[in-house]
Amino acid sequence: MANLEVKESQFVYDGKPVQLLSGALHYFRIVPEYWEDRLLKLKACGLNTVETYVPWNFHEPRPGEYRFDGMADLERFIRLAGGLGLWVIVRPSPYICAEWEFGGLPAWLLADDRIQLRCYDERFLEHVDRYYDELLPRLRPLLSTNGGPIIALQIENEYGSYGNDAQYLAYLREGMIRRGMDVLLFTSDGPTDHMLQGGPVPGMLMTVNFGSGTKEAFAKLREYQPDGPLMCMEYWNGWFDHWGEEHHTRDAADVARVFEEMLEEQASVNFYMFHGGTNFGFYNGANCQKKNQYEPTITSYDYDSLLSESGEPTAKFHAVREVIARYKDIGPLTLPERIGTRAYGKVEMTEQAGLFAQVEQLATPVRRTTPEPMEKLGQHYGYILYRTRITGPREKQELVVQEVRDRALVFLDGKLQGVLERNDTETSLAFEVPAGGAELSIFVENMGRVNYGPYLRDPKGITEGVRHGFQFLYDWTIHCLPLEDLSSLQYSSLSGNDQKEQPTFYRGTLLVDEVKDTFLRLDGWTKGVAYVNGFNIGRYWHRGPQQTLYVPGPLLREGKNEIVVFELHGTAEPVVRFVDEPDLG
Repeated sequence: MANLEVKESQFVYDGKPVQLLSGALHYFRIVPEYWEDRLLKLKACGLNTVETYVPWNFHEPRPGEYRFDGMADLERFIRLAGGLGLWVIVRPSPYICAEWEFGGLPAWLLADDRIQLRCYDERFLEHVDRYYDELLPRLRPLLSTNGGPIIALQIENEYGSYGNDAQYLAYLREGMIRRGMDVLLFTSDGPTDHMLQGGPVPGMLMTVNFGSGTKEAFAKLREYQPDGPLMCMEYWNGWFDHWGEEHHTRDAADVARVFEEMLEEQASVNFYMFHGGTNFGFYNGANCQKKNQYEPTITSYDYDSLLSESGEPTAKFHAVREVIARYKDIGPLTLPERIGTRAYGKVEMTEQAGLFAQVEQLATPVRRTTPEPMEKLGQHYGYILYRTRITGPREKQELVVQEVRDRALVFLDGKLQGVLERNDTETSLAFEVPAGGAELSIFVENMGRVNYGPYLRDPKGITEGVRHGFQFLYDWTIHCLPLEDLSSLQYSSLSGNDQKEQPTFYRGTLLVDEVKDTFLRLDGWTKGVAYVNGFNIGRYWHRGPQQTLYVPGPLLREGKNEIVVFELHGTAEPVVRFVDEPDLG
């Protein structure tokens, strides 16, 4: 039984000075079959600690409904790390950022407009307490003070970037202590004055997050924490991508140089990320620092880190290991057997199911006077379809959606009129209505809730109302389409007369003789999501930068594999390809 402690300017564990060399691995972004492979590679790099966030929305998908199995089996991940001789830093704060949907906060919080996020609001804290009553007892046996590998816990995440509610931070700290969290508690913030004034908790260790400027960052930390060990809790050695941007990369030599600067300062370091993984399903987040600057994150969370998205050591892995080897004996490099990739080739999609014809199979409709957002209807992710009837005749007038979050396809009597996107301030979509009237359908995609910045409250769908001209439209039929289960779809043979203007499910079969990792390439497709044997492997979009979707081998099986592509705009050729190399732009 031991504890990580702070003594003067260093960490001490079991009475001995230690330097934490850590790497971030998110169990929720990696299939469980690969956890050990990634952890072994982290240890082989010369690191002694693994760090992970804990996403609240992944573990409490609905109020009072908890999930700790499969990819959500946090306890198994921690035990596995401990069994490999690694220490574990856990960051279980209600909010995690992490380019993860809503920063880890559950979308169902937005169903109550009265709840104030990330502050001392009793309604918010009531939900936090219920969650912590479930989560923290699971961590308690795994604390180092109880013989486990967890040596430290984070109280809140980069709170100084968001607020300055000291009462809220104190409440979280006391809640952890009250539930038996008797290991080192800490905060992490950017190395600026306002962040280091708003984020810390008195008496708790302060750490800083940065990607360069080592001396300046630690000097700023010393202004606010004259004593105690220096630690970069997030060394940003790579970066993430938004749709429509260039793919971010960083030179391995530069990463190694800045890392060595930290070692020269005798600092502890956590690489963010050591291995990024994948935003499977609809779990990608988004940035929004200014209104009309909504930037959704891509499916890949490769992060240009020390291991690639599929777990391969990169140039950064070897450069960092070489630096560590100059400071301590880490022995020869020993890696687990390579998993390998496979190009399975072309798969023709032979069946289709048009969304509008199948919508009753996927969702029970509800009637509402106004087009309410997803959260008011108990929906969290995916798509939502709003329908109403407009009487006619009417002259051509502009359709105004107040406001669309995040991207809407507009149909009149089943014919596509255009696309409305959240950032567009000048897009005008107008139409006339014939004498007999027409059915208006608005199909909205939730492209990921904001995970960082001042616009964290981010309800999805249509948040206010819809006007044709100056007249608001009422009496809506709404279908909630999270697309979690596609088993009720009824497919027909694909013909040349497919409904390219309407969202459509396409299905084909991949034959596998040997299971390996692979990458799904969707050249000629426009935008949508893909499923492998019922597992949502994420979004694709031809605007890039990402051009392939990672398919871990454990999602496949020998023999027949069902491939489903939900395409919003149609494809020139209903064919996909499985290749052996990623293309992230």
